[in-house]
Amino acid sequence: MSLFSVGTVKDWLQLMRVDKPVGYWLLLWPTLWGLLAASSGQPSGLNILVFVGGVVLMRSAGCIINDYADRDFDPHVERTQQRPIAAGRISPRAALIGFFSMLLLALALVFQCSWLVIELSVVAVILAAFYPFMKRYTYFPQAWLGMAFGWGAVMAWAAEMGSLMDSPVPWLLFVANICWSLSYDTAYALGDRADDVSIGVKSTAIWFGDKAVLAIIGLALCVIGLLGGVALFFTTAVQLGWLLAACYQSYLCLVLWKRGESWGFDFFLKSHRVGLLYCLGFIALSV
Repeated sequence: MSLFSVGTVKDWLQLMRVDKPVGYWLLLWPTLWGLLAASSGQPSGLNILVFVGGVVLMRSAGCIINDYADRDFDPHVERTQQRPIAAGRISPRAALIGFFSMLLLALALVFQCSWLVIELSVVAVILAAFYPFMKRYTYFPQAWLGMAFGWGAVMAWAAEMGSLMDSPVPWLLFVANICWSLSYDTAYALGDRADDVSIGVKSTAIWFGDKAVLAIIGLALCVIGLLGGVALFFTTAVQLGWLLAACYQSYLCLVLWKRGESWGFDFFLKSHRVGLLYCLGFIALSV
């Protein structure tokens, strides 16, 4: 492989997982929860631009740094062998340049916000940059992912409200997203468990073992409980959105319970709809 293989546009789109948008949705919905909750469903146009753009950039950057971190592991896992860095189409050096370019663009967006949001963005960068390396040291990288994704809700709330001290709502959303990530990403990791064990990578799917399905369902129900607590701070519209989300989450849990681990990836793919349904309740506040 060349020391500086830049690849094609198609390679970069694959590296950023543009062809697999579920990751964008899983980051977008919690961010919109915070933005819409803080603004009663009517966020400023600037904040919509900053945070939706930030979601696209940070998720793309996260995928790049993930594949950079896993460049020595991915060639040994069947599902990831053809990723652009693992296959040698994009060099690690070029990937790092792409990663930092994404961060700079995201920083340019953040600088349209208050100093509080700029300060919070430092935490966001740290969470995003270190997440791919957590699987080497802890069986709970999914919790770190939840913090990285949930921090978007905290930042969005701060952008609209100018403070994080006046309400427990952003912190409830943050904790809910940690539980949510532990649930759906454990389901995702079930498919890689054998390969992860063989190459020495850790995950909650390995840690939970044969209790993984039960753990996924338990965490999913915790999410519903936490989001229900948030809904109590708002009107009936949000509570109805929560009810829809709770019903759909319960349906996913029921199917997973019946079909077992083989349905884990489907559980992951469909989980973002829980976030969408909950989001609809906040959107209805402005109607």
